[in-house]
Amino acid sequence: MSNRITSLFKIQYPIIQAGMIWCSGWKLAAAVSNAGGLGIIGAGSMYPEVLREHIRKIKQATVFPFAVNVPMIYPNVKEIMQILVEEGVKIVFTSAGNPAVWTGFLKEAQMTVVHVVANTKFALKAEASGVDAIVAEGFEAGGHNGREETTTMCLIPMIADAVRIPVIAAGGISSGRSMLAAMALGADGVQIGSAFAVAEESSAHLSFKERIIGAAEGDTKLRLQKLVPVRLLKNSFESAVATAEAEGADAETLKGLLGRARAKLGMFEGNLEEGELEIGQVSALLKDIKPAAVILKEIWQGFLEGKDRVSQFYTGVEYGENRDRRQ
Repeated sequence: MSNRITSLFKIQYPIIQAGMIWCSGWKLAAAVSNAGGLGIIGAGSMYPEVLREHIRKIKQATVFPFAVNVPMIYPNVKEIMQILVEEGVKIVFTSAGNPAVWTGFLKEAQMTVVHVVANTKFALKAEASGVDAIVAEGFEAGGHNGREETTTMCLIPMIADAVRIPVIAAGGISSGRSMLAAMALGADGVQIGSAFAVAEESSAHLSFKERIIGAAEGDTKLRLQKLVPVRLLKNSFESAVATAEAEGADAETLKGLLGRARAKLGMFEGNLEEGELEIGQVSALLKDIKPAAVILKEIWQGFLEGKDRVSQFYTGVEYGENRDRRQ
């Protein structure tokens, strides 16, 4: 497939693996890039020198394009940005901050820059700052989320109509069917997190992966709205946060409850009760732990099959039969 996203990143499929903390190390990113998508190293859970190590390892593991995701709220963001320049990273996804602060710096270093947003206002700001593309992330997504609680189905057409640069849909996308829906709404590509979090190459703890594929509808909740909203799987920690929020806890109380390294405890170390388990609503659809390449190829095949199914519905005898049934 050739479109604005495959051309921008020089990849085979318009499928991007999200830069998830504690899941998206060099092994997962390399596996996705080698399979024809765009793999992303998630810098949010890495100290600067750890990130440098992952960048160097992925260069040995793939000759194809890859990216690094940088949440700009982290205190060592300056050091991280300098490492990206020193290591010759070509594609950067920024999130959780003002894109105007770093886009110019990254563009001067000849990097392709993409920014993650959750509303039209910030999509327009990102475009004005000079980014090359936007990730529009709906309310269904795991991890850090938008405060507006706008779903992907509403958000994608709004942003696609508002900007001229390519739009990548994110939030609730894990299959070819959901990818086809996002493209029909105006997206040029999709960013997928949860489905790759359970890949064999994901650095998430096996217990966390198994908890994800065992999740049922309604097992994730948006919490910590007074800090940075985050979608979590239900467990003892999530329940404690829910109780505190119901009792009117302020931001400082919630910070104390969150503590340090809570996400690492759950997602990387496998403490499924006391840890922070970030994942999207689409976890209820995930049933297997598979290689990343298999996941990507299944998504692409499902996209093509769904496209054919829609085309057949509106052509020939099938259309007449469906129309008659609706009458």
